[in-house]
Amino acid sequence: MSERAGVPVPTIKYYLREGLLPPGRRTSPNQARYDDSHLGRLRLIRALTQVGGLPVADAKIVLDAVDDPDRTPHKVLGAAQRGLTADYAVGSEEDLARARRVVADLIERRGWRVSAQGTPAHALAAVLATMRETGLETFEGRLDEYAEASERIAAADVAGTVDESDLEATVMRVVLGTLLGDAALAALRRLAQADASARHYGHGGPAPAAGGVDDEAGASRGC
Repeated sequence: MSERAGVPVPTIKYYLREGLLPPGRRTSPNQARYDDSHLGRLRLIRALTQVGGLPVADAKIVLDAVDDPDRTPHKVLGAAQRGLTADYAVGSEEDLARARRVVADLIERRGWRVSAQGTPAHALAAVLATMRETGLETFEGRLDEYAEASERIAAADVAGTVDESDLEATVMRVVLGTLLGDAALAALRRLAQADASARHYGHGGPAPAAGGVDDEAGASRGC
């Protein structure tokens, strides 16, 4: 199993001690037999801890949700997403409190069935507070536009992720899809920004080469 999963034996024993990996079928006092379900669990643990960067304690929370007999896809997805969302604490307390009210109003206005006290909501509030401190408060005025776009992205994410018959595979896709998907969305945003800049500032002719926005268009390659 160590060879097939690419995980050192001492690490596997650590996962067993911490309860992340269920024990194998005991064949002798110092030996146990493992099957493909253990191999799949090891790969999931690696996705959570190495790709997702979750501490072992947080990874165990996600795995406990997977193993919960009363589990639902929503519960498992929530556990995975909470683990992957950083909880920022920046800005003054006054700015942060104001930003949290803005986020709570957004959640209520859009009818989102999420908690305004959850980690993602607090993370958004911290970003908004920092934006306001640095003079980017205009973003807040367009928050609903970004929220609407995010709703469409989230609907596509869930539709392409959830498999109720295999929640371990679902969590794996959530972890990898969130991390790699965030990178893909950032790249798509840069491409769309370059196009929007070209259209707004009247850049004519064929589309720019793969290198980015033409310097002559007056827009930087960082768009």
